[in-house]
Amino acid sequence: MADAHADPALLLRDFVNTLNIDAGTEGLARPGDLAGWLAGRGLVPAGTAASDGDLRTALGLREGLRAAMLGNHGRAAAADAPDLPAELEDALGALPLRVTLAAGPHPALRPAADPGTAAAGLARIAAAVADASADGTWPRLKVCHEDTCLWAFLDTSKNRSRAWCNMSTCGNRTKTRAYRARRRASAGDRPADG
Repeated sequence: MADAHADPALLLRDFVNTLNIDAGTEGLARPGDLAGWLAGRGLVPAGTAASDGDLRTALGLREGLRAAMLGNHGRAAAADAPDLPAELEDALGALPLRVTLAAGPHPALRPAADPGTAAAGLARIAAAVADASADGTWPRLKVCHEDTCLWAFLDTSKNRSRAWCNMSTCGNRTKTRAYRARRRASAGDRPADG
């Protein structure tokens, strides 16, 4: 199967966003949801089945990617990169990948599994991490700092300092909470009228 998604960063963002924490919706609740999501993005042929094990791997991969993207905030250099979350390490270790030189001018990771399996689709998502790293977009993949959101986004700001998926909602929530906390703290410091 050909490389199904032209932009690896957007594929990774969309995969992480299959769980909408703020709205409380899970896009990968059942194995069939996973199979449909993978097929809908051209990562596996239509009609590909997914098992409970594939779904567990997918959820570990997704939440591990979310944690890794959270680590992309404020990362000055690759040397500062934290260890990968254990769930991400486990999911990546379970996916069959191989290095190929036939993919173009540079070596690339490709699924080693039968292309008609959910594991191959998940391996394509894992390979997108390497592709995003190679094209420089991986450090720009972040998740919203608002802990009730954690929505993945691509930080396109010039100085790579964006912290929220949307300043008008999540940024405003965070700043309002901080302001109220400061007001409460300063009110607690005032002497009581006697």
